[in-house]
Amino acid sequence: MSQEVCRNMIHNKNGCIINISSIWGLVGASCEVHYSVSKAGIDAMTKSLSKELGPSNIRVNSIAPGIINTDMNKNLTREDIENIKQEIPLERIGEAIDIEKCIEWLIEDKYTTGQVISINGGWVI
Repeated sequence: MSQEVCRNMIHNKNGCIINISSIWGLVGASCEVHYSVSKAGIDAMTKSLSKELGPSNIRVNSIAPGIINTDMNKNLTREDIENIKQEIPLERIGEAIDIEKCIEWLIEDKYTTGQVISINGGWVI
């Protein structure tokens, strides 16, 4: 996707790419090796592309969410969720709006690039 949108962005000397990874790309997850590696790859791509595309005024960042209340977590039991909440300093799981607000900020901001922003309630510090 980044490769496709870059052509027009480079031509226009302006753009913003926001990738979505995961906290597991930052710290790894037991029994989730393939997932963790793929998300770490997204973060590395984000950093490399930000250096490559910066001279064309294209900002590239990544958001690495913690547990967010989505269908991805529908198989977790109520007990699983409660146990996870106990590990999170804000004592709750995130909502899609938490990620949305960060995306809005990254779109509006004109100076942030090459960053992996982890929105996780303090679960991973």
